[in-house]
Amino acid sequence: MSHLPEWTLVILRSVFILIILFAITKWLGKRQISQLSFFEYIAGMTIGDIAAQVSTGLDSKFFHGVFAILIFAVVPFLTGILSLKNKTARDFFEGKSTVLIKDGKILEDNLKKEKYTSDELLELLRGKDAFSVADVEFAVLEPSGELNVLLKKDRQPLTAKDIGLKVANEKEPQTVIMDGNV
Repeated sequence: MSHLPEWTLVILRSVFILIILFAITKWLGKRQISQLSFFEYIAGMTIGDIAAQVSTGLDSKFFHGVFAILIFAVVPFLTGILSLKNKTARDFFEGKSTVLIKDGKILEDNLKKEKYTSDELLELLRGKDAFSVADVEFAVLEPSGELNVLLKKDRQPLTAKDIGLKVANEKEPQTVIMDGNV
């Protein structure tokens, strides 16, 4: 292939790498970026860096780069399997949830442990429609970085059950038109 122009080699390498990355992504499963563990995020960034280098770095050996990409895909896959089967491994690779508010009081030690300021916590609370810490029964910071909030009972929205109404269960929606066909 060395008789091909460099731009052609870059195109061929890039297309082949994209096919490999697509296959790896399908193999690893459907996870949103926000659901990735820190370990998976680092592996993904490294795979992207290697893929870019392999695509444009014509002096580097193509199959060495492909092999490195495969290693950076297999290791997170194996840690994912280990995490499914072992809680200690799951806690290590994915992290643990941390309680930041309990009974309407901020747990300062946990806030410091997670390197959050009280201003950052208040901002996250406002994003959950909780404008006062006193309205919060419980707030937990998930390993993904998302804050989940349980409002105190008297601050929660009213439901049909609260006022004794019986409502029918909803059925799953049906697709009526798909790709222009009824």
